[in-house]
This record gives sequence, C-alpha cells and structure tokens, in this order.
Amino acid sequence: MTGFCAYAQMPDKLAFMTGKHQDGGGVSFDAVIDVKNVSKRFGGLRAVNDCSLRVERGSITGLIGPNGAGKSTLFNLVAGNITPDSGQIIFDGQDVTGLKPHQLFHRGMLRTFQIAHEFSNMTAVENLMMVPSGQPGESLFRTWLTPGTVKDADRHVRQKALDVIDFLKLGHVKNELAGNLSGGQKKLLELGRTMMVDAKVVLLDEVAAGVNRTLLQDLAANIERMNQELGYTFFVIEHDMDLIGRLCDPVIVMAQGEKIAEGQMEEIRANPEIIEAYFGAPAEAVA
Repeated sequence: MTGFCAYAQMPDKLAFMTGKHQDGGGVSFDAVIDVKNVSKRFGGLRAVNDCSLRVERGSITGLIGPNGAGKSTLFNLVAGNITPDSGQIIFDGQDVTGLKPHQLFHRGMLRTFQIAHEFSNMTAVENLMMVPSGQPGESLFRTWLTPGTVKDADRHVRQKALDVIDFLKLGHVKNELAGNLSGGQKKLLELGRTMMVDAKVVLLDEVAAGVNRTLLQDLAANIERMNQELGYTFFVIEHDMDLIGRLCDPVIVMAQGEKIAEGQMEEIRANPEIIEAYFGAPAEAVA
C-alpha cells in the first residue's frame, strides 16, 4: 500500500487511544508555531506586513479577518506553500523558513484544505491506509523476499485506519468509495488522515466550507475531541464566526497584512478596532 506520510512517525494504537500528544496527562502550552516579523509582497502589494503571532501547543487557535487581510497568505507561508520575503517561521523550536510542505509534513505539520482531497476510487479505509509512507509493501523486493513482514505492516496500518474510523464515527461508510461521500464526510475523512501520523499541529483551512450544518456540528465535535482527549494542536482559518467562537481560544485577527488583535471571541466581537476593520466604519456607526 503506497502513501505519502512518514510511516515511522505513525503512533501505535495504544498511543492513539491514550493521547500520546499529551505530556504527563496534561497539555504543555509552549509555542509550536512562532511567526516572527514575517512579510510577503506580490508585486506592489504587501500581503503580509511584519506580522508576528504564536500558536501555543495544545490550543485551537483561530485566524480571522476581512477579505484581503492577508490570512490565506500567512497560512500558506506557515504551511510552506510560499516563502516569506523576510522574517522567520519557527516550528517546534526549529527554524523552518523556506521549507516545502512535504518537508514540514515529515516534521509533524499537517494541513487540510478547503476542498477535500480524497482518492475517489478507493474506500474510506483505503484512503486512510494510503497515508503512512515507507511501508514495506512499497518495495517490490521486500514484497517478494519478506512477505510476512509486509502482511504484518499492512495489518497494523489497517487496524490504525479502523481505529480512526471508529473515533470519527464513520464506521457506516468505511467500505464506501470516498468519491461517494458527502462533503462533510469527506472533511471528516481528511481530518482522519491527519490522525494516521503523529501530528504536532494540524492546519485547518476553511473546514466549514461545503459542509451542511448537521455534519458541521459532528466535525466540530471531533476537532474538540482530538484536542481535549488526544492533545492535538490546531491552527484554524475560517469565515464561520460561530464555528470559530465554539472552537477557538485564542482568536487572532488580521487586517491589511498585520495582526491587530488577539483574545477570546467575546473580546474580539466587542473590539471597536475589529468592527471598523470588518465593516469600514466606526463601531458607533455600525451599532
């Protein structure tokens, strides 16, 4: 079974069930992502301007802002899709500025996308089994010479995939072709793919897009469970303010390429500077 994630980093079933991401039964709140004075320009447009922010380990940190605020550019900078013109991106204590997404992936940074990327002609379980790379079955010679090792590894990966399916309550569609799943089920499956390796942080890009309200509640509940029960850290960019309010603490606000505020959602909603950034008018006028 071929794939694209680090097989060696895949937590075993016991670690998955007991929360390997936690330290001594609790969550350690140090910065897993530390963006330092990052700037990015496209031609004459400065999309991100000397921006600094932190994502604490064990948190669900939200990133919001009006259209054109620079959120997506910053997210892509952190994810390694583009390289900053200046500044540093520190991940898990290491300078990863300029590293590509696949390099960050092997260090434990995983990302989901606004449009789910599933293997449509494979089942839900097979999609998850595709994730770990370096599996013995990827080598033709090992398949010939050590078939027992290949079978044992395949059973281990399959059991891990079934554990993830059960955690996400997708058992009723585990043998369904992924292309036949609903938008919300595909988002859950993509979330499950992040659970097939030992992720240090998961970047969630517009997780609510294309998901009906009922399945969105299931999706949010699973994100909360992954955070609270398994210690996963999330960095979320999202336009659904209700979802951000439910999941995220803290919430970071960007406008015109800069971070302008950070705090709990209640504080953010009451901040006149943020109201002006969103609506282009002073808070008194909006009220």
